[in-house]
Amino acid sequence: MASPLLVRNRNYRLLFGAGALTNLGDGLVSLALPWLATLMTQDPVAIGAVAAAGRLPWLLFAIPAGVVIDRTDRRKLIARADLLRAGIVLAILMLALNDQVPGAIWVLGGLAFLLGSAEVLRDNAAQTILPAIVDPKDLEAANGQLWSTEQLTGQFIGPPLAGVLIAAGIGIPFGLDVAFLVLAAGLVWMISLTPQLPSRASFGAALIEGLRFMRHDPPLLRLAVVLGLANFIAMGTITVQVLFAQDVLGLSPAGYGLILSAGAAGAITGSLAAPRLTGWIGAQRCLFLAIAAWGLGYGTIALSGSGMVMGLALFGVMVAAMVWNVITVSWRQRRIPSELLGRVNSIYRFFGWGSMPLGALAGGSVVALLEPDLGRDMALRASFGLAALCCALLLIYALARLRLD
Repeated sequence: MASPLLVRNRNYRLLFGAGALTNLGDGLVSLALPWLATLMTQDPVAIGAVAAAGRLPWLLFAIPAGVVIDRTDRRKLIARADLLRAGIVLAILMLALNDQVPGAIWVLGGLAFLLGSAEVLRDNAAQTILPAIVDPKDLEAANGQLWSTEQLTGQFIGPPLAGVLIAAGIGIPFGLDVAFLVLAAGLVWMISLTPQLPSRASFGAALIEGLRFMRHDPPLLRLAVVLGLANFIAMGTITVQVLFAQDVLGLSPAGYGLILSAGAAGAITGSLAAPRLTGWIGAQRCLFLAIAAWGLGYGTIALSGSGMVMGLALFGVMVAAMVWNVITVSWRQRRIPSELLGRVNSIYRFFGWGSMPLGALAGGSVVALLEPDLGRDMALRASFGLAALCCALLLIYALARLRLD
């Protein structure tokens, strides 16, 4: 049954459709890009470096991107960023079709960095524009639908489809992503909004204004710190996840895609259940339970011996992740003034996402350091066991310091 929000709100419908297309393409690339990296090298550090390159822009550009978002038409910025991403993915396609490029793995890392840079602008602007499209009372429903659709297309459909397509040609998933990004840009361009009043302050003054707001809001700052630590841990596991699937579980591309789809099923479940769970036990308890679930899931993967167990563990991890996202994103969108939303949201995501390239490098490095003494199998398992331990410590910190007021 169609959502009433989708039926009655044209602008939201266009944003929803564009998000579905871009996330389907992202889902294809989420499997195809690391798989392409493993075709170029089996060095876990090099593979981790490619993953880190895609996330490094969140550390470098997230804060200044917020100023740009508050000084620019967000609708046009999203559309242009998607077209830019289409051009970069086309370059990755060309690289995938030509395996004679010297240092191909490092060229791939450079293209991943450019793609991540465009995503910083696109993703921040898309999250910032939502309060201008839906009423405040509809934010949980809208965020839940957007997150669930992102997971349905980006993780449940995209990765297994990419696994099948890779068997026919490694370049096919990238070609489809180019088409989806161009179509999404067209949908966003059709959104009709009253132009926002840009900040009149200089770039530096506007940036300081956003930093000052963040500094004087302790609950928001602590939430960003916890998210940053959680994403550091998560990215460390995601980086070596493909190697775990290949070397420990012996999975094919299609089999690994099904594992990712299990995680996506959990994400869809969490996205849709988050509003009801919040009503039952409260947002605060939901966040604590989410951190506990992450640690349990990583620990289960460390001990797993089959794709089914890994898939069930990822299901639980992603249920918790999406409950966390729906609660915290809606809370931020209400808490931060509209005229500051781009800057403060980007500063928040600098803390929350800027740690991800560091986590990617750490994940690959842990395996490389432990492998000579423990062997490949145990080194990969140890990386997930370490993640579980770190989540336990993070939960202790959150119980002591994290409060939503």
